Amino acid sequence: MAWLQLELVVEREQAPLIEAALENGGALAVTIDDAADDPVPEPILEPLPNATPLWRRVRITALYQDDANGSLLAEQAAAQLGPQSLAPAWISRLEDQPWERVWLQDLGPQRFGRRLWVCPQGQRPALGPDPDPDPGADAASEPPEPICIDLDPGLAFGTGHHPTTALCLGWLDGLALTDRVVLDYGCGSGILAIAALKLGARQAIAVDHDPQALDATVDNAIANGVLERLVIARPEAMPAIRADVIVANILAGPLVELAPTLTALAAPGAVIGLSGVLSHQAAGVADAYRDGFLMEPPVIQDDWALLTGHRLSP
Repeated sequence: MAWLQLELVVEREQAPLIEAALENGGALAVTIDDAADDPVPEPILEPLPNATPLWRRVRITALYQDDANGSLLAEQAAAQLGPQSLAPAWISRLEDQPWERVWLQDLGPQRFGRRLWVCPQGQRPALGPDPDPDPGADAASEPPEPICIDLDPGLAFGTGHHPTTALCLGWLDGLALTDRVVLDYGCGSGILAIAALKLGARQAIAVDHDPQALDATVDNAIANGVLERLVIARPEAMPAIRADVIVANILAGPLVELAPTLTALAAPGAVIGLSGVLSHQAAGVADAYRDGFLMEPPVIQDDWALLTGHRLSP
């Protein structure tokens, strides 16, 4: 099967909003790389949390099915976003190939928090001195043992390189998850549920309305040896649970609508992490959860926000 590929070139500050617009507009996958023609590319756009993006201009590539609907979606995206591109919006036909594997060849292991790494299949981090040591730890102590997630993205699902996923991964790494039940609502690739299980959670529930997301989650859970502790379900079929930790990396509108549902699914003393929220949307989303949670100030990365809170006593 062939694919349609839309390419745009934008300033780095515009990339997160345009990426979100393409995903919301029906793109099957969106990738970002250096737009420069220099044979030695600049460093990666989405580095570890709190690092600074270094590419000045980026090429955003969106993938669509090569059919009438995919052609319509690509042309609509080109018409809407083309005026923001520094080069003419370009739609081309891409012959079938394992493109997600080709993409991963350019990516190495990425670290989130102190222990957690997301690794393309078969790769492992080259460990050196801990760049973010625990202030209370002995200066001579060894860096923490890495916890690695092996992840192939499949179609359209994240590997942790988008700021919203990076924020959630770093947050999970900082929680005490041993023997806790974690709900990943809007699971995509399952990366957050799998991370929670690898960080010690007793059970995780991965929920998504998209069958492709659920299939990707199954494959990734098998690859990481955690399928037996993972429940995978559509929203209407999820088990009756009360989760100790809830994480939802979706978008601001759905998160506001889901506030009563996620509040009802939270066990006493539960913590919640919400992302997929632009910084100017953070206050509105936080307000939707204040009846059930004591919300903390947002954490911002590249104009995306992570909102966290603790369940109030009913």
